Amino acid sequence: MVDAADVVRLEGVRKSYNIGSPIEVEVLHDVHLSLPSGEFAALIGPSGSGKSTLLNIIGLLDRPSGGHLFIEGQQTSGLDDAHITAIRGHSIGFVFQSHCLISAFTAVENVMMPLLVGGGFPTTAMRERAMALLDEVGLAQFGNNLANNMSGGQQQRVAIARALVTQPAIVLADEPTGNLDSQSADAVFSLMRKVNEASGTTFLIVTHNMDLARRCERIIEVVDGRIVTPNQTSGSQKITPRTEQPASSG
Repeated sequence: MVDAADVVRLEGVRKSYNIGSPIEVEVLHDVHLSLPSGEFAALIGPSGSGKSTLLNIIGLLDRPSGGHLFIEGQQTSGLDDAHITAIRGHSIGFVFQSHCLISAFTAVENVMMPLLVGGGFPTTAMRERAMALLDEVGLAQFGNNLANNMSGGQQQRVAIARALVTQPAIVLADEPTGNLDSQSADAVFSLMRKVNEASGTTFLIVTHNMDLARRCERIIEVVDGRIVTPNQTSGSQKITPRTEQPASSG
């Protein structure tokens, strides 16, 4: 039974590569995970643990080999590419370590881009929404600046505005502060938290920065393709409740 309050739910999700070949390898093993509406969670784990694969599956950039993935209550298994693309475009926002802005476009044009997927044309309403989001992230005066004329911290703020422009249910942030100095990283993190609290948008943030991870409501740790929590073995699949504040694994 899928809880209607869950933005994302994974039930027994597995992911294998090179299926059917002698070098087939399973990188995610029977993962169970739910992300409630409004949660602000960190996803951590060593390199090669499977967290990037897990993020790609949640973001509908890759499909699981087994199990079930629900986005806002909708079962995604068996959907064709068009339906997957539609759900991804409507329900999920992305922020990457490299902000992935189009350098020749202005800040407001970059924020508008997700609204133009599918061959649409810019409208006054789109531009107004993009400018309103730039204002929210403190960049209203930079709307007409080219992206490549902005600092790294400013560009990442533009990327956050872009992730929010479709009013997604969840934002997936993959090392969003990884290329920033400590002051800019703190500012970007604080901005995401502010947006989360103001809008109720769920955030799942992949980070190696444990200082930032501890400031999240929940830490989800992936080890060897399984979700683990403190005082549990790597084979456990129990999920840490939102109210807990797990310490990092040393």
